[in-house]
Amino acid sequence: MTAPDRGERLSIPLSAPHQTGGELEAISRVLASNWLASVGPEVTAFEVEAADALGVNAALATSSGTAALHLALRVLGVGAGDEVLVSTLTFCASVNPILYCGARPVFVDSEERSWNLDPALLADELDRRGRTGRLPAAVVVVHLYGQLAELVPILAACERWGVPVIEDAAESLGAHLSVDGARTRAAGTIGTLGIFSFDGSKMITTSVGGMLVSDREDLVTHARKLARQAREPVDHYEHTEIGYNYRMSSVHAALGRAQLPALSSRVAARRAVFAAYRERLEGVPGITLQPEAPWGGHVRWLTCILVDPARAGIDRTALQQALRAGGAESRPVWKPMHQQPVYRALGFPCIGGDVADALFAQGLCLPSSSSLPVEDVDRVCTLIRGAVVTR
Repeated sequence: MTAPDRGERLSIPLSAPHQTGGELEAISRVLASNWLASVGPEVTAFEVEAADALGVNAALATSSGTAALHLALRVLGVGAGDEVLVSTLTFCASVNPILYCGARPVFVDSEERSWNLDPALLADELDRRGRTGRLPAAVVVVHLYGQLAELVPILAACERWGVPVIEDAAESLGAHLSVDGARTRAAGTIGTLGIFSFDGSKMITTSVGGMLVSDREDLVTHARKLARQAREPVDHYEHTEIGYNYRMSSVHAALGRAQLPALSSRVAARRAVFAAYRERLEGVPGITLQPEAPWGGHVRWLTCILVDPARAGIDRTALQQALRAGGAESRPVWKPMHQQPVYRALGFPCIGGDVADALFAQGLCLPSSSSLPVEDVDRVCTLIRGAVVTR
């Protein structure tokens, strides 16, 4: 199949930015103040407001979610020769920062209830490594497509061996862990550190940008220093460790402040999009939707389906082509990291892999914008029904 032109614009996009109406005023406020630097009152206010909304002690606005993850690994001391266990079903941005630190990723398979990292595989691997004195420096758990991984057993396994957990919540801002049916902690705030992405496709957007959060204020303070080129607090420029230019600009922070109050409505809208798909695709042979796990509400950043070619009479690739021909953008679920040529060439191991492989082979992400009209959902479902029924 020919890869789509990344500049291509289909009439029904996969996940479009959704403005609140306050963005122009927010940017004008920054321009009027002439505070265009990557520090200042807008950045500080965004960090405070985000920390308050998430119920966490400290937050650091960054230039991207990838930068936030790199900083998280750095402040945990991950370095050359270390190993980090990480979900295999994810985007490469969950893995590359491990390599930036000189460490080695070890991929862990998914489980079928949430598509996220398998707690049993992780626990077995940690126990095996603990007995041999080869514990990883950290575990990176990805909350995929808007749904939390099963954190309670994951955290228990990691705490047993003293291994810190980084939550990659780039796709799951607004999700919460549920205990006995009651919402508790927000995704990204439950492990040692958490990271978010605010790129244009996410639940809220700053155009580009991310955030690092933690209840450990000491870790966030260190990350803040590293994000500002690790400059020491003296009048002249002095550096005792290697830093980065990972700061968020005032303009992007202002956009984030305009977007943040709309988070709950964005979650409700994307869940409504999913509900519309579920209703309209019920009974279509070979089409099943990503399940919602009992331990946390799914914010449905993207609505994902599995296409069983034996029952649908069409595979995931052919269905994607049919949707594109009808003007609807779709995308295969993430290709597992253990299948990626760059990581295979480097010989990085994977624990399991069959579940992630099967999800990639059949998984497709459908248009899911929080601004998506129900008429467009109807159109997408008509295209799916036509592709399935006519074969």
